[in-house]
Amino acid sequence: MSNTKLFAQPDEVAWTVLDNGNRRRVVVYTDELMQVEFDFEAGAIGAMHSHPHVQASYVAEGRFEVTIDGKSAVIGKGGSFIVPSGALHGVKALETGRLIDTFTPHRSDFLDA
Repeated sequence: MSNTKLFAQPDEVAWTVLDNGNRRRVVVYTDELMQVEFDFEAGAIGAMHSHPHVQASYVAEGRFEVTIDGKSAVIGKGGSFIVPSGALHGVKALETGRLIDTFTPHRSDFLDA
């Protein structure tokens, strides 16, 4: 398990600043699973994209317009959504918000960043 981080304490993991008022931090991971925290400023966009990973997301704060394969819904605090492997998806933060995303398998591109 050389590519593993089993424990995380608040604020011990640095944020990676992204475009358009977003930031992320990889919280914990194994080869099979990864948890990532994303912060969005109000109005920020998570651009439409796809990846081979299955993604499950929990809205920890705020409200998001979520689009998955051409279908959209507004998901608020306490809600969740799942993105199947290869599905085109993106979000818009309708207010300042935070997503807790899990990916299987882990996103090696996030570890390399």
